[in-house]
Amino acid sequence: MIKNYFKTAWRSLWKNKAFSALNIAGLTIGMVGALLIFAWVQNELSYDQFHANKATLYKVWNRTRKTGNNPIGCWDVTTGAIGPALQQEFPEVKSVARVYWPTNRLFNYADKAIMATGLDVDKPFLTMFSFPLLEGNASHVLDDVNGIVLTETLARKIFGSADPVNKMVKINNQSSYKVTGVLKDLPNNTQFDFEYLVSSASNQQFKYDEARWNTNSYNTYVQLQPGTNLNRFNAKIKNLVIKHDSSTNTELFLHPISQWHLYSRFENGKVAGGQIESVRLIFTIACLILLIACINFMNLSTARSEKRAKEVGVRKVIGASRIALIRQFLAESWLIAAVAGVMALLLVQLCLPGFNQLTNKKLFINYSSPALWLFLMGFITITGLLAGSYPAFFLSSFRPVKVLKGAFKEHNAIFSPRKLLVVIQFTVAIVLIVSTLVIYRQVKYVQERDNGYAANNLVEHPINGDIGKNYEVIKNELINSGAAVGVCKTSLSVTVDGSSTSGIQWGDMSPDHMQVNFSQFATTGDFVKTVGLKLLAGRDINLTQHPGDTASVVINEAAAKAIGYKNPIGQAIYYSKVPVTIVGVIKDFIINSPYQPVGPMLVFGSKTWWYNTVSFRLNPHKPVSKSLDLAGQIFRKYNPAYPFQYYFVDEEYNEKFKDAERTGALAAVFAGLTIVISCLGLFGLAAYMAESRSKEIGIRKVLGASVQSIIQLLTREFAMLVIIAIVIATPIGWYAMNKWLQDYQYRISINWSLFALAGSVAVVIAMITVSSQALKAAMINPVKSIKAE
Repeated sequence: MIKNYFKTAWRSLWKNKAFSALNIAGLTIGMVGALLIFAWVQNELSYDQFHANKATLYKVWNRTRKTGNNPIGCWDVTTGAIGPALQQEFPEVKSVARVYWPTNRLFNYADKAIMATGLDVDKPFLTMFSFPLLEGNASHVLDDVNGIVLTETLARKIFGSADPVNKMVKINNQSSYKVTGVLKDLPNNTQFDFEYLVSSASNQQFKYDEARWNTNSYNTYVQLQPGTNLNRFNAKIKNLVIKHDSSTNTELFLHPISQWHLYSRFENGKVAGGQIESVRLIFTIACLILLIACINFMNLSTARSEKRAKEVGVRKVIGASRIALIRQFLAESWLIAAVAGVMALLLVQLCLPGFNQLTNKKLFINYSSPALWLFLMGFITITGLLAGSYPAFFLSSFRPVKVLKGAFKEHNAIFSPRKLLVVIQFTVAIVLIVSTLVIYRQVKYVQERDNGYAANNLVEHPINGDIGKNYEVIKNELINSGAAVGVCKTSLSVTVDGSSTSGIQWGDMSPDHMQVNFSQFATTGDFVKTVGLKLLAGRDINLTQHPGDTASVVINEAAAKAIGYKNPIGQAIYYSKVPVTIVGVIKDFIINSPYQPVGPMLVFGSKTWWYNTVSFRLNPHKPVSKSLDLAGQIFRKYNPAYPFQYYFVDEEYNEKFKDAERTGALAAVFAGLTIVISCLGLFGLAAYMAESRSKEIGIRKVLGASVQSIIQLLTREFAMLVIIAIVIATPIGWYAMNKWLQDYQYRISINWSLFALAGSVAVVIAMITVSSQALKAAMINPVKSIKAE
């Protein structure tokens, strides 16, 4: 019986090739879009879920204590002292690993010199996290202070095909490290990104920070004992920082590994979302695309109802039950879905490279996985049932007496299911067009926001090798050669908010101010001039002209507002209870998210700070290439062992917009797919309408109707459906995108022009699609269309 259903279904599809091709094309496009998005969503949901200890792994976060009406801030960079204190004071803690931010180091072996980025970590890191070792034992590879673990790719770059274990490699032209293990390359669904790991015991900064409770420079990860209640443990560690440093107002809490990637945004001390919002948005788009493809199938199937009415009538007269007919039509829809599914798989494979480039992912289809084939079979079956359910029940409901007498006729009612489905299709398409426009305008709006400094021609170079000891001579030669017009040394890149402190005190501060968190920089001088900041009051730090600036600080507008001094210049604040004098106030500049307000910032003068970056501004009167060539010669002259590594600050700043741009690009691509699918449906409906009304059109032409009037007659109905879709889509689109925009404190307002533009696009595309068939029908010779069958 089942074989007969599919044999009949195949004959029906082959007989109506054009109809079948439209249906298969629509479903294929919908499936391709849905499968690509499902692969992306699955990758997002799987972030760091491969760790064996995922149920007990947490990241330590800071949270300012609630005082007055001040908002509660949260951040995931902790003090160096947190790790040892958690391990020693709380039996619920099984393991702790602190991680210092990624560091570029030079690797020398034989005649090779390779730069690589890695992490300084505490010994338990590899037993807490399940990064597979190809060689070595996770419990002991970091035992040696000068031991190093390489990823397989870095090991191959340095040692070629030779076994790297126990070989010595020189790092930063100073210390020799022994390779104690080789890690499998990291998967693409982890937030960690490193090429090597070294023990924190070899980093003097760790030892220096272990006794400090007021500086945040590390990520701290905790593995709890099985069965530990998270809420009760969070209550126990809440005041750990305050216990050891009463000048701070920082609370602690743990954030589970399952939420690191998707729930990383906090508002007023609580999880408020994050990447999960983009995942939900894109997943919803996938479901809508598939739904529109199924609606397309329903519309085209029911549009052919008159042609199949007599078939249904004859089948019922000779004994076919309604259930049997439903099964027959569902078999047809499943067959179409299966053909579309096979074609979709082929297209997905072709589209994956471009999709990976668009999303910055490394997605792939694992055809050897039984789970994949089970998913595909379920996906095709559900799609076939969803697409074929309405046509099956609709067609099987025809009464044989009426259809065999020729009395069956689908009336051109004001309301019909097919019209409703067309309206739904274009409603979704218009909402997606609006979403794309809103995301594009929001990103553009924030990109045009004043970042507070002159990013153009501003270049940064990491401080490595001999740059630190040769900084002054490098600075002088950069300026004297004409390569640069300003040079400064800073603790961090101006695009990174990588160090913060709390517990800053001043004269008349209130208890509410205890929770203020300050971003902190350090410089030896010329910071304001080089970066292109606007000095609002006072002067810049300059240790050469003002040796006493080691006890001075420049603050930004937000810090001046937080501190509250009416005339801050010359006033003192207390850093670790040591007074420092405010010598300048600068305009706020963006170092963190450009979508959020700038927080308080301190720029200290110091000779001994941990410096990481040389910033220099290229000479605007010379070609960039020539200035860079001169700068490269100078850096290589005084730091010959290291390559010249420069980064344009404007490019680094633009990286902050990549996630939103990708979301917008995805929305645009799939809005386009939605329109294509909808237009395929309209094309089929218009072709059927023109065919079914051919005699009417012929008679109208004989009576004098013009081609233009006939085109208007045939397109009017579809135009009205699209207009109704615009009316419905407007409030839906406004609500959805207004809710999305609430995540950004700097955001656009949604105005009517977006909906007018989206509606106009939909109307124009729909009318072009329908008019092609209407014009074809209007140009047919009326003699042919009205002659007897």
